[in-house]
Amino acid sequence: MGEPSVAAPDQAAVRAAAELVAGLPPAPALWCTGLRKRYGRRSAVDGVALSVGRGEVVGLLGPNGAGKTTVIKMLLGLVRPDAGEVMVLGRPGGDPAARARVGYLPELFRYQPWLTAAEVLRLHVRLAGAAVPPDEQRECLALVGLAGRAGDRVGGFSKGMQQRLGLAVALVARPEVVVLDEPTSALDPLGRVDVRDLVLSLKERGVAVLLNSHLIGEVERVCDRVVILDSGRVAAAGTLAELLGRREVRLHLTGVTTAVEARLAAAGPVAREADRFIVALPADDDGTAVPDLVRDLAALGARIHAVEPGRISLEERLLGILRSGAGEERR
Repeated sequence: MGEPSVAAPDQAAVRAAAELVAGLPPAPALWCTGLRKRYGRRSAVDGVALSVGRGEVVGLLGPNGAGKTTVIKMLLGLVRPDAGEVMVLGRPGGDPAARARVGYLPELFRYQPWLTAAEVLRLHVRLAGAAVPPDEQRECLALVGLAGRAGDRVGGFSKGMQQRLGLAVALVARPEVVVLDEPTSALDPLGRVDVRDLVLSLKERGVAVLLNSHLIGEVERVCDRVVILDSGRVAAAGTLAELLGRREVRLHLTGVTTAVEARLAAAGPVAREADRFIVALPADDDGTAVPDLVRDLAALGARIHAVEPGRISLEERLLGILRSGAGEERR
């Protein structure tokens, strides 16, 4: 008897399936659900779920002991979770192929003091199994402000210079995901600006960034979304607009006529306290609502003594969430 015949695949169906897969959005760069970790009787992480999209910058906030670094280590496979699931670039978190495309700056690290900065970078390129030519390694050192110190031994570096070298190590293998755990902890104000610009440049290149930082102002400047951890749980998460609420403008006006009141009401919900008005701005405001409103009010004869755009700060929102959580625990 001859070999059984095998039906040829339907080429049209194969093409249709390929087009369907190609049309699907890429898997998140980092994703986890139900992460739990206990150390003895203490629950360090309890049911954490979060995601970081491709080219997205997500900030991880919370007080000391909230579980931020433990979550990061579970995402990277450095700590084994007691429960939960992790995916890195669409692959299981333990897959070496996915982890090889992740750059990581830990909160605490030390390099061999007898090595030069260039040698540290070369060593980590070899450990990552990446093909990064020497000139690109030198460019990476220049990117973090160490171009003139490539031949200096790391043992003579300040804490800030060590931090810059750690950033270079995290970036040298051209990662698709970068995880930064307190990247500005030892940096001066100029160094912090450099890190902020670096994070924004990574975002422009489509690199996903998970940023753990206590510097709330920096998080507010660079992050698309924020995840707030408290006592090992996600206390709040969302875009800055979602977390901070709607923007508003406070106006001190006199000469308020019916026409002026109508124009204020057209701008958004209004609260009035004597001659001071608080106007909630539309969520889709592109930055023109306030100047247009001021122009129209002046044209209608109102005297404008003060204009104060404002919104609750991320720090105020964070403190409110944490205090609320502490109150619930006490009850």
